[in-house]
Amino acid sequence: MTTQTTAPDTPGARKADTPSGLLPLPEKAARALALGGSVLTIASTFLAWTWTSAFPGDLTVYGYPGGLQVLVLIGAALATLFALASYGLRGLAWLVPAGPDAALKFATLATFATAWYTVIAISTDLGGVVNLEPGGYLVAAASLAALAGALALPFQRPEPDPIDPDDTGWEKFKHGAAHKWEITKAVFAGGSPRPLAALPSYAEILVIVGMLALGLVVFTYGIGTEYDELFIGFLITAGLGFAALNKAGVIAHASQIASRHTNITTCGAFAAAALFPFTQTDDQYATLGVYILIFATVALGLNIVVGLAGLLDLGYVAFLGVGAYAAALVSGSPSSPFDVHFPFWAAVLVGAAASLVFGVLIGAPTLRLRGDYLAIVTLGFGEIFRITANNLDGTSGPDITNGSNGISSIPNLDVLGFDFGAQHDMGGFTIGRFANYFFLMLIITAVVVLVFRRSGNSRIGRAWVAIREDETAALAMGINGFRVKLIAFAVGASLAGLAGTVQAHVTYTVTPEQYLFAGPIPPNSAFLLAAVVLGGMGTISGPLIGAALLFLIPNKLQFLGNYQLFAFGLALILLMRFRPEGLIPNRRRQLEFHEEAEAPTLLTKAGA
Repeated sequence: MTTQTTAPDTPGARKADTPSGLLPLPEKAARALALGGSVLTIASTFLAWTWTSAFPGDLTVYGYPGGLQVLVLIGAALATLFALASYGLRGLAWLVPAGPDAALKFATLATFATAWYTVIAISTDLGGVVNLEPGGYLVAAASLAALAGALALPFQRPEPDPIDPDDTGWEKFKHGAAHKWEITKAVFAGGSPRPLAALPSYAEILVIVGMLALGLVVFTYGIGTEYDELFIGFLITAGLGFAALNKAGVIAHASQIASRHTNITTCGAFAAAALFPFTQTDDQYATLGVYILIFATVALGLNIVVGLAGLLDLGYVAFLGVGAYAAALVSGSPSSPFDVHFPFWAAVLVGAAASLVFGVLIGAPTLRLRGDYLAIVTLGFGEIFRITANNLDGTSGPDITNGSNGISSIPNLDVLGFDFGAQHDMGGFTIGRFANYFFLMLIITAVVVLVFRRSGNSRIGRAWVAIREDETAALAMGINGFRVKLIAFAVGASLAGLAGTVQAHVTYTVTPEQYLFAGPIPPNSAFLLAAVVLGGMGTISGPLIGAALLFLIPNKLQFLGNYQLFAFGLALILLMRFRPEGLIPNRRRQLEFHEEAEAPTLLTKAGA
C-alpha cells in the first residue's frame, strides 16, 4: 500500500480545510491589498520622506531613492513579485517552488519593519512626526496595508518534500518542488499545474554566477554601511528577506543547483571574494575582511572537531594563540627572546607544527573522555594556555612571551620582494596593507577548505561521522575511536595554528587577552563554537557564513554600548529558535530538527 498526498481538485476544497488568516478579510481582497500596498510602497521610495538632510542618507530627494529608501524598495519589490506569483502567473513559477503565501508574509514584514523603523528613527532624531514629508506618511500606510493583506491570507502548509537524506539526486528535488507547485497552482489558480523544469548546465552555471554576484553585493553593502541606522535597516531587510526566499523554496532550489556543480561554486566563491578589496575605497573595510577570513578559517578548523567528529571543544581558540605566538617568536620581533627571523613559509610551518604538537599533547590524555567531561577539560586547557602565556614574563616564569605585554612590533611580511605592509597599484586600483593580507588569508582559507573537503570525503572522514553519530556502534564495527578522534583534534589544531601565523603579522602584537573563552569581540572560543553551530555543522560554507556574521554584526553594533551583547544574543536566540539546524545545514542534520519531513519518504518506501 502506497501512501500519497494529492492536491485538491478545486480551490474551494482546499479552503474548507485551511485555517483562515490572522485578519478577517476575504482572500481575494487580501491578495489585492498585499499587492496594492507593495506597489504603493515602491512608489513612496521615489518621494521625499523628510524635509531636512539632518537625518543620514539624505531622504529629501524626489525621484531618487537613497539610504534606507533603497532597502525598503528592495523589500517592496520582492513582496510585489511574491504577490503577483500568488495569482498563479506561470512566468513567476520559478520564484515560488514551495508556494508564495508564506514568502509573501515575510517579504511584507521585512518591508514594514524597515519602513516603520525609518519613520520612527526620523521622528525620534528630528523631534516628531512633523518632520515627515508626504512620502514618509505614504510608506508607513502602504507598508502597513501590504502586511495586513498578507497576514489575512490563509495559512498554507504544503506537504514536506519526499526526499531521502541519503539521496542527493536532482530528480528527487525536482519531484518535491513540483509537488509543492502542484498544490500551490491548484489552490490559487485552479488551472493546470506545471512542475519546474530542470535547467540546462549552462543555465545552472549562470544561476551560480548570479548567486555569487548577489552575495558579493550584499556582503559589500553590509560591510560598507556608513551609519548605524542604515546597518540596522540592512539587518532587518536581509534577515527577513532571506526568510522569505527560504519559505518560497528559492534557497533550497539554489542549494541543489550549487551541489550539482560543487567545484564551479567553490572556485566562483573564491573569485568573488577576491574581488572584494577592489570594491572598497577605504582600507578600513578590508581590515574587517581579513579579520573575518581569519575567524572563518579557524571556525572551519573547529568544524572538523565539532561538526565531523562530534567533539565539543571549548578551548579551541588556544590553538590559534599557539600558532600566533610561535610565528611571532620566529618572525624577527624585537620583543622575542629568540634572535631569529624566519621567512614566512618557515614561520607558517612553525606555527602549524606547534599547534599540531599541542593538539596531540592535549588530546592524548583527554580524548578518552566523552561529552561534557571532554568539554570541561578543553575549556580548562584554553584557560591554562592564556594564564601560562601571561606568566612567561621573566618574573613568574621564564622570559618567553613577555607576559601581558605580549610579542610586539612584529614586522610585516615580505614574500619574494612583495611587501605586505606597503600599498600597491593593481589594474588602476590602490591595494593597501590589509587588502594585501586579505589576499594572503584568502589563499590560506582555500587550503583549509581543500583539507576539509578531502578529509571529510575520505575514509577517516567517514570514521569521524560514525564516531559522531554513535561512538559505541563505531567501536563495535572496528573503528579505533581514540586514534580517529586524536587525528581530528590534531588536524583541527594545525589549521587553527595556520591562521594564527597570519593573525600575528596582521595585528603586529600578540597578547594573552586576545584568546579568551568569551568576550564582546571575536575570535574567542564561544564565538567560534557559535559560528559552527549557527552556520551549519559539518558543512564548508556554513561556518564561513556564520563566522562572517558573528564578526561583522558585533563590530557594527558597537554604538549600542552596554546593550550590544543583549541585542546580539536576542538575535541568536531567535535564529536558533526558527532555524536550529543552522543557516547552511547538511540534509541529515536538517532532518534531525524536522523529523516530520522524513515520514512521507519512509511511508512511500514501505508501500512500494
